[in-house]
Amino acid sequence: MSSVISVSHLSKTYASGFNALKQIDLDIQRGEIFALLGPNGAGKTTLISIICGLVNPSEGTVLANGFDIVKEYRKARSQIGLVPQELTTDAFETVWNTVSFSRGLFGKAASPEHIEKVLKDLALWGKRNNKLITLSGGMKRRVLIAKALSHEPQILFLDEPTAGVDVELRRDMWEVVRKLRESGVTIILTTHYIEEAEEMADRIGVISNGEIILVEEKATLMQQLGRKQLTLQLQEPLETIPGNLNGHDLELASDGHELVYTYDSQQDRTGIPGLLGELNAAGINFKDLRTHQSTLEEIFVSLVRERP
Repeated sequence: MSSVISVSHLSKTYASGFNALKQIDLDIQRGEIFALLGPNGAGKTTLISIICGLVNPSEGTVLANGFDIVKEYRKARSQIGLVPQELTTDAFETVWNTVSFSRGLFGKAASPEHIEKVLKDLALWGKRNNKLITLSGGMKRRVLIAKALSHEPQILFLDEPTAGVDVELRRDMWEVVRKLRESGVTIILTTHYIEEAEEMADRIGVISNGEIILVEEKATLMQQLGRKQLTLQLQEPLETIPGNLNGHDLELASDGHELVYTYDSQQDRTGIPGLLGELNAAGINFKDLRTHQSTLEEIFVSLVRERP
């Protein structure tokens, strides 16, 4: 699969001396949903702003669908649609006019057919003559997406697209994003909702302190870094773990009422049968058990904490 965005040796140092990005190398594949995760101040906004041509890099190159974002700014920028986190719209303009105006900003000829399609795809057709001030927050966010799609970009950046919207509308937005991907648009998503990335993304990138610390297929990431735990609810609490069980990755929880065994579910042998046999031999009985797989949020927190 070819790269639609290619970032090479990208760095950004602001006038204050703050080094926001440090030698970033990143390729985003055509037609994928790529989730960029990172704590506040990690460099997500700076990276997106440089790719979208809003901030100049200090060093390095960025290609958007083959066009250099500095040397071929207009061509590169025309490949990209950006949906900002802030709800910045002309409150007293109609939906139709504001989306049509955005298309004209990129030098595109008027296309009522395309604007109609975009509005219908985003369930905005019935609101086309409404002034933006009359719309709900969720509908305004859909208008931002419509504006970003008005000039038919190949790449769409969504910066916290569901921030401040309710759960039902968030699900609707996820469906919109999937349909956009099916139409051939590459989606780059930043989000604080880790479950959003877990639900939607094909690949995950994690940025911390201005550096990309990991880029991986979501499924592979979950397999490689996700731990699985078996929790045994004991019939009688333990004060300590018996010495004959030291060969297992065990810990006591819930004031000794639970014994937690951590293992790699991808291994041929989990060690569970042997553990249960040793527990029985030691006279340790349990009344219930449950398993737990690490979530993407737990993996993300673990990765960031490991960085200096």
